Amino acid sequence: MAGMSPDASTQNSTLAGHLLDQFAGRIARSRRPYLLGLSGLQGSGKSTLAREMKAQAEARGWPTEVLSLDDFYYSRSEREVLAHQVHPLLRTRGVPGTHEIELLLSLLAAMPQASDKLPVSHPRFDKGRDTRMPPSKWPNVARPPKLVILEGWAIGLRPQTLAALDEPVNALERDEDPDGVWRHWVNKQLRAYQPLWRKLDALIVLQAPNWEIVRKWRSEQEEELLARHAPLAMDAETMVRFLAHFERLSRHALATLPDLADTTVEYDDNRHVIALNHS
Repeated sequence: MAGMSPDASTQNSTLAGHLLDQFAGRIARSRRPYLLGLSGLQGSGKSTLAREMKAQAEARGWPTEVLSLDDFYYSRSEREVLAHQVHPLLRTRGVPGTHEIELLLSLLAAMPQASDKLPVSHPRFDKGRDTRMPPSKWPNVARPPKLVILEGWAIGLRPQTLAALDEPVNALERDEDPDGVWRHWVNKQLRAYQPLWRKLDALIVLQAPNWEIVRKWRSEQEEELLARHAPLAMDAETMVRFLAHFERLSRHALATLPDLADTTVEYDDNRHVIALNHS
């Protein structure tokens, strides 16, 4: 995370080492790339932790790749099609149904055979421009990884019950999805993510205290981008609307993912680790 204090940096280093220690035996014994899911809501620091885990894993002699679910968002033009064909709220990236899961699955299948002659490239999403970078700028994997870390805000999440979809959770749903078309479609799309979750060898969940803290963390990130005059950084009002798209499933994740995780990292309001729970 930008602007991380020395204490936070030390915490991340220690946490990364602890998590790798926990799964080291399984990673070492695996005959194929070990797929480790790292799930955390917006602003939880999962991308920073994933990078630290990669650095430490490679220091242990394990070739490691980090894949971000965010990099598999459909392009802006593809989401425009979804907005016209299904529901206008799908113009905004984020919810299940706005990722190209088939591409991610095919990349995971190809990675064990990666080589200099047949490198495997994977997409990068430019959030500033809200679309994918051109394939010429995609990173290449030129060797089979020992460890693959898949990080994202919805990793491991299961669909909600249909009854849970009845009532809107915020003004966005009440005003712009009054008949529930968007939320029912998104929930149905989440079923298509389950084959990917079943490929996970283990799941780590970074657990925030509550949705209000998640919203605060994510807004702080955007304020840093605004201060740096980043392209298309969101002002406070735009950020509130953007986060409203995530609220339903974020609350669902907070309530359900710890029970599905191999390890849950509990944070306090200031992102200090207060507990590590292993299943």
